Amino acid sequence: MGFLERDTRAALERLVALEQASEHGEADVSPLDRLRGIRSLAAALDADAAALAAAREAHASGSTWDEIADAAGLSPSAAKQRWAGDDDEIAARREASRQRKRERPSSKPTDLPGLSVAEAAAKLGVTPQAVYQRVTRGLLEARTVELPDGRKYKRVFPVEGQS
Repeated sequence: MGFLERDTRAALERLVALEQASEHGEADVSPLDRLRGIRSLAAALDADAAALAAAREAHASGSTWDEIADAAGLSPSAAKQRWAGDDDEIAARREASRQRKRERPSSKPTDLPGLSVAEAAAKLGVTPQAVYQRVTRGLLEARTVELPDGRKYKRVFPVEGQS
């Protein structure tokens, strides 16, 4: 028996069959079918425990995290994050990561006071660097606004009629 899970082998076999059918002219394989096959295999490989098992075996046999990361096309810290420790430790790291993502909004709020540096630059007809220079020189008021979730934004408060 091979090292890939059954679902991963099936996705690989479907993709190989698509390629062979296309190569031999047996079927007109659409670009969308090829893309679906590729994505299906990629998703199956990502979910397959084979990479975890291989990383654990490599580490147990003396390979360093740098070597494992190089073989996987990852940074050493990413390899450790993904594969170091037992199943419970890995699951805890994944859940902590998911939790952080749920707590962190993915978009910038639109109801902040004042203007962003880019907005102020556009309004004043200058570059963002010029806005920062004017703030430094005391010609423009600017404050950093911190949201309850810890995100911070530089906001500029031009005086009406200022240009």
